Amino acid sequence: MRELQFREALREAMSEEMRRDKNVFLMGEEVAEYNGAYKVSQGMLDEFGPERVYDTPISELGFAGLGVGAAMNGLRPIIEFMTFNFSLVAIDQLINSAAKMYAMSGGAYSVPAVFRGPTGNAGQLGATHSSNFENWFANTPGLKVIVPSNPQDAKGLLKAAIRDPDPIIFMESELMYSDKGPVPEGEYLLPIGVADVVRKGDDVTLISFGKMMKVANEAAEELAKEGIEAEVIDLRTVRPIDYAACVESLKKTNRAVVVEEANPIAALSSEIAYHLQRHAFDYLDAPVVRVNSMDVPLSYSPTYIEATIPNVKRTIDAVKSVTYKK
Repeated sequence: MRELQFREALREAMSEEMRRDKNVFLMGEEVAEYNGAYKVSQGMLDEFGPERVYDTPISELGFAGLGVGAAMNGLRPIIEFMTFNFSLVAIDQLINSAAKMYAMSGGAYSVPAVFRGPTGNAGQLGATHSSNFENWFANTPGLKVIVPSNPQDAKGLLKAAIRDPDPIIFMESELMYSDKGPVPEGEYLLPIGVADVVRKGDDVTLISFGKMMKVANEAAEELAKEGIEAEVIDLRTVRPIDYAACVESLKKTNRAVVVEEANPIAALSSEIAYHLQRHAFDYLDAPVVRVNSMDVPLSYSPTYIEATIPNVKRTIDAVKSVTYKK
């Protein structure tokens, strides 16, 4: 397989779906003339024209609502937020309109829209540009929430999201847009809600998603040098969560560590830990341990960023705390 950057995989997914279906279009701040704030939509305006790739005003509430209305009328919009921190301005459209329209209309209207953009820490951008809202959206019935960790999954999951009949929150990361990896050519879709076991192991189950998969994978590599073999699970989707994959792995390893970038209170890792102890308690040989960001706003300082968000050392320490291996 050829290798693509994460941004190129996203672009290929959107372009293929727009060629396949004339009802698919892209809108957001700077997606057209500027080719996207992160150059994800590079060249798409030239290919598809201003009626299908167009810039919006700096008004997330307005263009999110436009996307909901377009989806209700048979189109399939892709709405890009420059960062999901800005999606808070549009929270009413996402939570009260997109997510609930199908139920409130008795099935008369669906909202096949994809709301995509970066989430979480992206380096020195300050606290108001560095939040994680995966758990917020995952707590909303009617939404599906996808957080890919690599270019291949980004393409397969985005194509599936665009074809899905439900509203999708598709969360990326500025720190991953330049990451390169193998990506299949042509028609390639991944099922929504199915986790990927990216590494086999017998000593502990490491569960993560999004860019924290880099931390989990690197920690697993280091642990292997000490004789601790971690089984690493990439959730890919955090609503729905593939609980079955997590439970099956735990039954083999008897221990679990969940790595998540969000703050610890009401986090997805809490829900996963609860589910594991609820449905696989008899298999647990140690408590489920979580590795989260510290419970503080993220600083601008790179030193504080490193101390705040999950890293390899904290993950290794968490694994050692439940494996009892030196």
